[in-house]
Amino acid sequence: MYIIVGLGNPEKEYSNTRHNMGFNVINKIAEQYEIEVSKNKFKGLYGSGIIEGEKVILLKPQTYMNLSGESIKEAIQFYKIEAEQIIVIYDDIDINPGIIKVRKSGGPGTHNGMKSVVHELNTQNFKRVRVGIGMPAEKENLIEYVIGAIRR
Repeated sequence: MYIIVGLGNPEKEYSNTRHNMGFNVINKIAEQYEIEVSKNKFKGLYGSGIIEGEKVILLKPQTYMNLSGESIKEAIQFYKIEAEQIIVIYDDIDINPGIIKVRKSGGPGTHNGMKSVVHELNTQNFKRVRVGIGMPAEKENLIEYVIGAIRR
C-alpha cells in the first residue's frame, strides 16, 4: 500500500494557484483512476483505490501548507506503513514550469510544507514528486507569485 499526498491549501481561493499543484495532481490521479477523494479524516480529505494493482490512499491535507506533516503523520500511523511507502507531490520554485522531478529522498529545501512533513515524520526517506512552477521575475514578490493564479 502507498499513501500519495498532494500538498496545497484547502480554501477555494487557493484552488487555482501555483502552491496547490499537489492538490491538482491528486485531483487528476483521482479522476483517472476513479478514486473519490471526499472522506474526512487525518486532518485531510482522502480516498482509496487501486492503481496498477497496488492499493493506494490519495490524501489532500486540510491543515494548510505549513502544517501538512500533521495530516500525513496521522494517516501513516493509522495504516501502519513506513515512510518509504509515501509519495509527496508539491510545487517547486526551483524547477521551470511544466517540468516534473522525482526523488527517492532528500531534504525539504525552502518549501515550508515539506519542512513540516520532514519534521513530523522525522525522516527524509520518502519519495517526492516536485512540480515546477518557476521563479517570479522579481524575487521580492515570491509569496504573491506562489499563491497567485495559474495562467493558461
